[in-house]
Amino acid sequence: MKILDMPPIRRCQDGFNRSVLRWLVMACLVFAVAAPAGLKADKAWYPLAVDVWTPPFNEAMQRQSQQYTPLEKASQPWRIKVFIPHLKDAYWLGVNFGLIDEARRLGVNLTIQEAGGYGQLEVQRQQIEAALSEKPDGLIIGSISLEGLNDLVAQAAEKGIPVIDLINGLSSKQIAARAAVSFKDMGFESGRYLQRLQSELGRPVKVAWFPGPENAGWVQAGDAGFKAAIEGAAIEIVDTLYGDTGSGEQGRLIEDVLDRHAATLDFIVGTAVTAEAAVKILRTRGLSDKIKIISYYYGPGVHRGIRRGHILAAPSDRPVLQARIATDVIVKILERKDYFRHVAPKVVVVDRTNIRSWDSASTLAPRGFRPIFSVNEQQ
Repeated sequence: MKILDMPPIRRCQDGFNRSVLRWLVMACLVFAVAAPAGLKADKAWYPLAVDVWTPPFNEAMQRQSQQYTPLEKASQPWRIKVFIPHLKDAYWLGVNFGLIDEARRLGVNLTIQEAGGYGQLEVQRQQIEAALSEKPDGLIIGSISLEGLNDLVAQAAEKGIPVIDLINGLSSKQIAARAAVSFKDMGFESGRYLQRLQSELGRPVKVAWFPGPENAGWVQAGDAGFKAAIEGAAIEIVDTLYGDTGSGEQGRLIEDVLDRHAATLDFIVGTAVTAEAAVKILRTRGLSDKIKIISYYYGPGVHRGIRRGHILAAPSDRPVLQARIATDVIVKILERKDYFRHVAPKVVVVDRTNIRSWDSASTLAPRGFRPIFSVNEQQ
C-alpha cells in the first residue's frame, strides 16, 4: 500500500560538518518514512455510540441510540472517490484525516478532490462528472449545495454507483446512505448555551450571527437550530451575515458588523473560522472583555481559544468520526453487509469545564497533519 502526497523532505543546509550533515539527513529520512504510520489513531475508534435516524432521513429527526462497529477489513481494494468543498479550514482537514486513515485501515483505494470553496459549485460538479466517467465503485460527497448535485446523484444511481452524503447534506432521494450529524443540532446546542448565559446575566443581550455560506444545506439547518434554541429568550439577533468559511471573508464580515454594532453588541456566534477571526479582531479593537464568542462547530483554533478563555464554548459534530463512518458505510454497501442508512456520532458541547477530558481525536486531525489526497491499495 502506498500513501501519496506526502510532505517533501526538507533540504539540509550547507556549512555543517560531515557527521552533523549525515545525522540531519537520517533524521529527515526517518520523518518521511514514519509519517504514514503516524497517521494511525492511537486507539480504536469503535465501538461508538451513535444516533441512527429511524426511519432514515426523516425530517422530524426521530433517532435511536445504537452502537457502531465497522468492518475489520474490506474484502477487496474498492475504488472510492470523495468530494469535499475545500481544505481552507481545520474542520475539513479533520475530515481529510478521517477518510484517509479509515481507508488505510480497511485496505481500499480512496481519492479526495476539493473544489476550492463554497462558491465553486461548478468545479465540484465537473469533478464528479469526470469521476462518473471513470466508473468508480462508490462516491462520498461533502456537498457544496443542498440541491445543486442531485442530477449527478441520479446519474450515479443509474450506473449502480452508491453515493454517501457526508456531513453537508444532499436533498436527493437517491443517495444510498448519509453519514451526517444534523447541523440543526449544532446550531441548537450553541443557541441553548447562549440562552443559559443570557439567563445567568439576567438581562437582554444582542448577538451577531454568522451561520456560513448561504446556500449550503448545513448552514440552513444550523440557522434553523440556532433560532429555535433562542426563541422566546431575551436575545436579539442584530445582524445575520452569510459568507464563505475562509478567514479573509469571515474577518471582513466581523469588521463590518463591529463598525455598525460594537457599542451595543454582547456576543458573536458563528462558524469556527468566525470565532477564530473574532478573537484577533476583538483584541485589536479592545473589545475582548465586552463581546464574547461562541462557535457552533469545532476546530483547533476553537480548541485553543476555549482553553485560553478567549472562546466560551462550541459543540463538536466529531467530523473525523463522521468521515470514518462514511468510509466504512460505503464499503459495507459494496460488500452487501448490513449498514445504517442514516447515522452520525453524538454531538458533544465543549467548554472550559470538560475540554481536558473529552476525546479531541474524534474532531481534530493529529498535530502536524497535512492534506493527503489518495490512498492506493495494491491490487
